[in-house]
Amino acid sequence: MVWNKARHWFMHTVFLRDHSLGARLLVFSAVLVIIPMLIVGLISYQRSSGVLQHEARQYSWQIIEQVKSHVEHYVRDIEIIALKTINHPDMGKLLKMNSLEEIEQSQIRQPIMQLLRDSGYSRSDISNISLFLSNILILDLRGDDSIEPLAPLMDEYWYQLAPANGEPMLVSRVIKWKDREEPVISIVKRLVSPHTLEPIGMFIIDVNYKRFQEIADLVTIGKTGYMFILDSQGHYVYHPELSQLGSRAQLDGLKEIQTMESGSILSSDGKQNFLTFSHSSFLGWTLVTAVPYKELTSGIGYIGRTILWTVIITLGVAYCLGIGLASSIINPVRQLQRLMKRVELGDFESKAVVTSRDELGLLTHGFNKMVGNLKELLEQIYFSKLKETEMTLQQKEMELKMLIAQINPHFLYNSLETIRGMALEQDMDDIADVASALARLLRYNLRHPSPYVTLQQELDICDMYLRIMKYRFEDRLAYEFHVPELLREQPFAKFSLQPLVENCIVHGFEAGGGASRIRIAARAELDGTWSITIEDSGVGIPEDRLAAVQQSLLESGTSHDSSHIGLANVHRRIVHLFGEGYGLAIDSAWGKGTRVTMRLPCGHAEHRAG
Repeated sequence: MVWNKARHWFMHTVFLRDHSLGARLLVFSAVLVIIPMLIVGLISYQRSSGVLQHEARQYSWQIIEQVKSHVEHYVRDIEIIALKTINHPDMGKLLKMNSLEEIEQSQIRQPIMQLLRDSGYSRSDISNISLFLSNILILDLRGDDSIEPLAPLMDEYWYQLAPANGEPMLVSRVIKWKDREEPVISIVKRLVSPHTLEPIGMFIIDVNYKRFQEIADLVTIGKTGYMFILDSQGHYVYHPELSQLGSRAQLDGLKEIQTMESGSILSSDGKQNFLTFSHSSFLGWTLVTAVPYKELTSGIGYIGRTILWTVIITLGVAYCLGIGLASSIINPVRQLQRLMKRVELGDFESKAVVTSRDELGLLTHGFNKMVGNLKELLEQIYFSKLKETEMTLQQKEMELKMLIAQINPHFLYNSLETIRGMALEQDMDDIADVASALARLLRYNLRHPSPYVTLQQELDICDMYLRIMKYRFEDRLAYEFHVPELLREQPFAKFSLQPLVENCIVHGFEAGGGASRIRIAARAELDGTWSITIEDSGVGIPEDRLAAVQQSLLESGTSHDSSHIGLANVHRRIVHLFGEGYGLAIDSAWGKGTRVTMRLPCGHAEHRAG
């Protein structure tokens, strides 16, 4: 019950069962077109956005890898210079000295300075080389040893982070000249005592940004994209804005950038930037490219606008076509609706115009044909009712004549019983037998008001009738019954068999004056019916008379006269009681006899006698 209610609500609400066909077509065409188009547009937009972001990520990553490779080679070259300088024999002598006096006495200062000059002047991108030896000695290519004492360097963040084992470290810082300051990248190496293997100083090579700027200028990332480099602590090693060098980066996702080898994130610091990064384990740096997200998505926006206008134009065209399609469907349906209302009012003359050969055209043609058939059917029903009424009236008239012909059966029945008693007193058995048969005929008529009896009852009446006729014609009349027991209880029309037997005697026996034989046989048919045949060997029926009789069986009216009930009337009674398709058929040959066959339904339970 609940399921049926839910289904009813769903069909009426979702499928708009209570709305017009035009509204339903427009709504569903819109739903079936708009939703798929929007889904396709959205998926296309998302896929395009994803592809563009992926391509931007791949492009930036390829640039970063190329830049990282150049920077690593460049830094390796600088480190080689640093190693050559530190491993020089004069540098080895210096590291073994423990005091300034020992250094002055050995006159090692000038060879060391010359070594630093040779290393510094070997490349144009080396800005300065400094040597700090445990607060004992400060050597610097700038020529003023007091400009940058060791104490301020020790306060910078990178000083304590420099590896104690002498591994090089890259930091970004600013060095001071007499008249200016210069941002540099410093390669820092702790100096280790060859005796104690303890750190005793610091060796620093300062490289200007000339080479980095050349590499950065070769990088083109969109229209306004740029590249920057962070060290392991998140400080800017390189940035297009030199004022940012050495300061800590203020980026969303900085922790993620420092912990991952490579990847891409969307930063929202100030303005959204699409950041792609890759970490260099050799340098300890992370190279990052930044592209404004608005610039990256400008192509996506163009694709989105293209998809949107495509969807709008497609929907407009589809909607116009949908309206035309809906009209081509709805107009014929409305025409049929108007004509149906006229048919309801009894107008069967109007015809719908067939405008197509599709299902609607076939439906319209079928409607026209149905209206025509309905008109014919109504006419047939009208005339059928008239015929049925006429047949009923004739049946009543026939029954009235049968009652009149009975001539007070009670009086006749009592008179015959009296005659039978008198005959028995005089030992006249033949007269008694005839009187008894007539009395039983009258009793049969009196006690069976129903139009239905069993075949056995009708056979008994025929047997009594033929016994009476046998007394009259003696050996000239012979008869026999061949009826299976299976058919003896079949329903039968009352007084339908005796008139046929009477016709055999009156028209086939008395007219010829010779001997005659009557045979009554019944059999079951394969189609669920059964038949009974009354056959005589009398004079037969002439061809012209036989044709007239057969024609009378086909006519719908009842044919009878005042003397007896004819074959046509018996046929009409059977049709009336059992339906069309049942009744009599007659066949005869002049001089050879006549055969009448009665066809009836088998097991017609509602017509059984009570």
